[in-house]
Amino acid sequence: MSLALDAPQNSAIVGEWLLGTSAVLMQHQGATRVAELIADVTSLEVKLWNTQRHQEGYKIVLVVEPGLLPRYDEAALASIEKAMRMVLGSAGKDVDEVHVRPELPRLALGWRDQVKAVNGPRPNNQARKARLEPDHPMEDRLHFTNQYEHRVYQVLKQRQAALPDNETIGIMPLGGIRVLRRVFEPDLLITYRGYAGVIEIDGPQHKGHAGNDHSRTRQLLHAGVKVVDRLNVQEVSALAEIEKFVDDFLKQLGRR
Repeated sequence: MSLALDAPQNSAIVGEWLLGTSAVLMQHQGATRVAELIADVTSLEVKLWNTQRHQEGYKIVLVVEPGLLPRYDEAALASIEKAMRMVLGSAGKDVDEVHVRPELPRLALGWRDQVKAVNGPRPNNQARKARLEPDHPMEDRLHFTNQYEHRVYQVLKQRQAALPDNETIGIMPLGGIRVLRRVFEPDLLITYRGYAGVIEIDGPQHKGHAGNDHSRTRQLLHAGVKVVDRLNVQEVSALAEIEKFVDDFLKQLGRR
């Protein structure tokens, strides 16, 4: 790496190079846990800490998602520091200190309502990723990744209100579910007449991910989910089309 490590204009390139090289080096040496810890770092900050006669010493600050912070204890930081020293040592540079700090969320205008909704009277582990994004849709103290999930939820809620109490549906947006060796967060998990079904809302980001989507569907079906259906938002232009999709889905799910 010939670039100045602590120059602000080089921070993104230097950070990715140091993280990537250190992680791959650890992987090649069989230290897979250290490699995974480095791979989970969002970014890093490099500061020139001291200059000796033949070597520059740097302070490294790892930036990680707030929920991952407990993983970076003293032992983990020592292992990461050792890996980065090996990477930088060949260039006559050293790592004096390695610290960790949480990634700061982007602040939205409605942050008070968002915090109160998350820290309400009942524990809430729903939509862990979505809650970190500012201005994401919310209704009934439930969080949604985007407007498409929210619109489907509203149609399901209307269908729920029209059913008798003894034949209603349950609606769970973005709830975590573990299947064999994987954890998913289905867009909408629906319960009806003793069965569970999943609705996945496919936006433009799903293009080219058909193989992963099929694998995910297969594992959910193997785990006992009766129906998995997908709504492609690029093919939906009217509310009536969403309503038809929801009605067809409930008909499949409730069929005995």
